[in-house]
Amino acid sequence: MQIRPLRSRVLVSSCEIGARTTESGIHLLDDDGKEEGIRPRWFIVRAIGPEQEDVIPGQYILVSHGRWTWAASVHDKANDEFVEDIRMVDEKDILAVSDERPKELDNYEVTH
Repeated sequence: MQIRPLRSRVLVSSCEIGARTTESGIHLLDDDGKEEGIRPRWFIVRAIGPEQEDVIPGQYILVSHGRWTWAASVHDKANDEFVEDIRMVDEKDILAVSDERPKELDNYEVTH
């Protein structure tokens, strides 16, 4: 089954959550869900609707805090394996787009 978003919707995966390590090596504990954890997060675009003109699959997008849905797990029944978690982001809250993996992600644990 292929998932196709409607209109200008954007489906993403790999939200950068969890513990973080700064460039200088300081380890920051997971602070999501607390006021201190409010910050934009990077995602990878997996699919777009036919009216989406700002991003394409494979790009990285920076999304305003909390402007994404809970993840839906995608499972490949044929191979009986987990594929990834898919989320929908609010396309109006995409702050930035990158064709390359953002350097900031090198210091984060990225979930799938």
